[in-house]
Amino acid sequence: MSPKSSRREFLQATAACGALWFVAAGCGPKGGLVREAAPAASAASTKVISPGCRKSKVQVAKLYLGKPQAPWPTPQLDLADEMKSYEADFARMQKDFDDVDFVVNQLVTSESQVQAVKDKLQAADGVLLIHLSMGALGMVKEALTAGKPTALFAAPYSGHEWTGFGQLRASPEGALLECFLTSDRRQLAAAVRPFRAIHHLREAKILDVTTRNISAYAAAAKQKFGTDIVKIDRDRVLEAYNAVPEADATAEARKWIDGAQKVVEPSREEIVKSLRLALAFENLLDAENATLITVDCYGSMWRQLPAYPCIGFARLNGIGLGGMCESDLPSSMTQILLQGLSGKPGFITDPTMDVSKGGIILAHCMGTPQMDGPGGPVAPYRLRTIMERQEGAVCQVFMRIGQHVTQAQLIGTTQVRFFTGEVIETPDLPRGCRTKITVKVDGNVEKLWQNWSHGLHRVTCYGNLKEDLARFCRFKGLELLDEA
Repeated sequence: MSPKSSRREFLQATAACGALWFVAAGCGPKGGLVREAAPAASAASTKVISPGCRKSKVQVAKLYLGKPQAPWPTPQLDLADEMKSYEADFARMQKDFDDVDFVVNQLVTSESQVQAVKDKLQAADGVLLIHLSMGALGMVKEALTAGKPTALFAAPYSGHEWTGFGQLRASPEGALLECFLTSDRRQLAAAVRPFRAIHHLREAKILDVTTRNISAYAAAAKQKFGTDIVKIDRDRVLEAYNAVPEADATAEARKWIDGAQKVVEPSREEIVKSLRLALAFENLLDAENATLITVDCYGSMWRQLPAYPCIGFARLNGIGLGGMCESDLPSSMTQILLQGLSGKPGFITDPTMDVSKGGIILAHCMGTPQMDGPGGPVAPYRLRTIMERQEGAVCQVFMRIGQHVTQAQLIGTTQVRFFTGEVIETPDLPRGCRTKITVKVDGNVEKLWQNWSHGLHRVTCYGNLKEDLARFCRFKGLELLDEA
């Protein structure tokens, strides 16, 4: 087995085991400040409705539930005024709902009024119920008959019904119910996030540049999530590449060179070719109205394209679309899921353990500088060659130390495996892949490695998405397994 083929063969063998929106300041490899401007800001950012989705807004049915003169919270409660106070909070949190259409937004006071809008509930991605007063339980149950993912927000003093929410949630009738029993109205944004991820996966279209047969996985993904996965041949990519004007590629390359801390190995010619391919990828996504592109770069497309796709993927990730290595379709689906929950792209990784630090090192040459998503700060990066190939051009990214992250992987169409942790260092040494973060695992690092299965790749995203993943998996009927 040659050095160049060994890793690809390992990935294929292991794969057989099983196929927010916030901006924070941070540190680079030596504590340097994160840059505030993207290396290659593009008009493409206006092509997406929200990161990970470009076709339509999330459809949410919002119902306020209350009974006039109910004993709790007080018989004097003005339901219309209470609704207005919530609407004012939605307005203050507008950034969290810019990609949401509230297809229903009304106060209901009886089960019959809920029944009258059931068709609209059934057409929505999810239903958001806001509990205002005692007497709402029958309306909650009626809303659940629409069979849609449903989030129930119940603030303190809204009524005594909360005593039955646990039993309702555990019953077949409440299988699609999640409850938010809190005074923190910012959780209304959290309630919508799993609806967004469901919508994004259903609207997504993945382009896979490969000669392999992907029909079985594509059919399974379509059936479970609604995602379209389409194979694209090499000639189509070359046509798009040749259509990109040399001047455009040169200008784009200059942005990435100017934004880098330094250029270490790649030649200017290599970087220009990489950015020409990057622009071709964007044009292909536009032509197909697609969301993400992946390339069989270590397999059937090995040295079949004018450049490595890595910077092209990083660029797409930074503008709210997506790029993924090695025709890894489960990781592509995972990225769309995480992007839907967080608004941020993923970092596909080849992990290696460091138990002495209570952690795991997550490494890959396909680093994305804009891990905070479109409009967020850009991490310091260098332009390097691919470590294990010693050729091409990639971004070596120094992510934010102290950042909490979630690593996850969709296993087939039945399970999501994940763990969370904190970035404690960004190793810069000539081993493994170019971009590396050491993550101190929140759980048991020994459990993590001893029970590791289903291949090498995982996808890492900024933020602790544990609760968001749990809600998404409940709504989609997936098993959620904390690997640590």
